Amino acid sequence: MAGIDITGLAVEYPNGVRAVDGLDLRVADGELFALLGPSGCGKTTLLRAIAGLEPVAAGAVAIGSRELTGVPPGARGVAMVFQDYALFPHMTVAENIAYPLRVRRAPKARQRAEAERVAAGLSLSGLLDRRPGQLSGGQQQRTALARAIAVEADVLLLDEPLSNLDARLRLEARTFLKRWQRELALTTVFVTHDQAEALALADRIAVMEAGRVRQLGTPREVFQRPADTFVANFIGSTPMNLLDGTARDGGVECAGARLPGPPGLPAGTPVVVGVRPEYLEVAEDGLTGRVSTVENLGVTSLVTLECADGVLVGLTVPEQDEPAAGASLSVRAVPGRLLFYGAGDGRLLGTR
Repeated sequence: MAGIDITGLAVEYPNGVRAVDGLDLRVADGELFALLGPSGCGKTTLLRAIAGLEPVAAGAVAIGSRELTGVPPGARGVAMVFQDYALFPHMTVAENIAYPLRVRRAPKARQRAEAERVAAGLSLSGLLDRRPGQLSGGQQQRTALARAIAVEADVLLLDEPLSNLDARLRLEARTFLKRWQRELALTTVFVTHDQAEALALADRIAVMEAGRVRQLGTPREVFQRPADTFVANFIGSTPMNLLDGTARDGGVECAGARLPGPPGLPAGTPVVVGVRPEYLEVAEDGLTGRVSTVENLGVTSLVTLECADGVLVGLTVPEQDEPAAGASLSVRAVPGRLLFYGAGDGRLLGTR
């Protein structure tokens, strides 16, 4: 097994657009690492550059002690799952999964045994003798994932590997993938635009935008302390509240209320106040508004308050505490969960 070192990497298209722009990144040996971001941010391009499928304009990629400039994809020791499956249509599921072992001339009995073992973890056991044309899209995706796992490469690269699975199978495959990766201690990089998937699976996450990394950290770090308003707005199954405010005498005026502010902020400084709906609680004072909507999320409800000047604030409450529409409600942040960002550059200024 081996880690991945990326130094000054740039990938530039013929029109001059840099899909990856001078990126430095280190993926540790055995780490499950997520590249997360919106469509067009460069995450798949970066993954393909690691695999050797995308020419680079500058920089280098190394796996372990091997610098890979000029090394063809087949000699890099990587396995990859593509978003469009790339299965062999004339082979059965078992033959597709076992193909890497067949190339290595493993005994047929081992090929079949390995295919059955990997297939069982991805709910493919009853499909081993079918061909890709007889499978649903989700079944094809799971077959591609199983084939990559069977390769036993130094590095596993996954391009949105669970995107075509329904909700239940996605959870099952996610659990299997994380357990399998832990057992193998296999360095794995996966691309996703699904932040819930990244938070659940990854040891660390690189949040990307426009070919650059906006924040690098553990799931807990990027969720609880986003480095800027882009990350704050992108991470979270319920959007973070980002509210305009102004520093006043050690506090911040925001949505008709006075909130505690970060120390040392000059009076009159415009800021953006960030707080997740999960970190707001009902209180006697604080941000006050009228309940405009209530959305049932299962064991919790997302309540939207319309505060002063039409500012909308969301908070989550237990299902048994769901307020009625039109009710008046005051909320305050759990201590330490208020975040303050610069109104101009959107960078984190501090917390309270």
